[in-house]
Amino acid sequence: MKRYDAVVFDWDGTIMDSTHSIVAAIQAACADLMLPVPPPEDASWVIGLSFEAALRRIAPALTQDRMPRFLERFRAHFLLRDSEIRLFNGILDVFSDLRTRHVLLGVATGKGRAGLDRALIATQLLDCFESTRCADESFSKPNPAMLLEIMEELNLRPEQVLMVGDTTHDVQMAGNAGVDSMAVSYGAHDKDLLAASHPTVLVASVGEMRAWLADRA
Repeated sequence: MKRYDAVVFDWDGTIMDSTHSIVAAIQAACADLMLPVPPPEDASWVIGLSFEAALRRIAPALTQDRMPRFLERFRAHFLLRDSEIRLFNGILDVFSDLRTRHVLLGVATGKGRAGLDRALIATQLLDCFESTRCADESFSKPNPAMLLEIMEELNLRPEQVLMVGDTTHDVQMAGNAGVDSMAVSYGAHDKDLLAASHPTVLVASVGEMRAWLADRA
């Protein structure tokens, strides 16, 4: 059985139950700027991408000069919901298991650095991860750059690493980096969409994630 020396996690929809808040903030920001409001399935599909890549898909009519205003309104709506967002039940146990077994942990996220640092501080996870990368300091998923940078920093080979995420963007990024992937179907993308992207394994809950990793990391 293959065993991994490092596990890299996506953040939103994988570690933190923030999918609904992101979707609502995207829709509200579009409404504020009198742009067509995307349906929930379109707004959730872009979660994990950099904001620039996401907006090209969900708000093609948004001009470059209006993007700062959109970002301002998105952040305002998201922060209104920020206090309601929680870690997924059981995810701390996953981290504890892995750290006890001396597995290296990382984060590769579509969040910006300021947003991730705020979330890490709020959840008291700032010291949990050996390496983190954000979309505003690297290339957006599914480009493999974030994973490649984490592997270089931690002196890891692709076969030593597992990428865990809730979107096809995470699975595709892992594939582009030569890394195995675990897709979780409790986040932004549904089971059928994730299965079509051919992850190494597909799980439906944090409990299933923990059980699968128990013998493999």
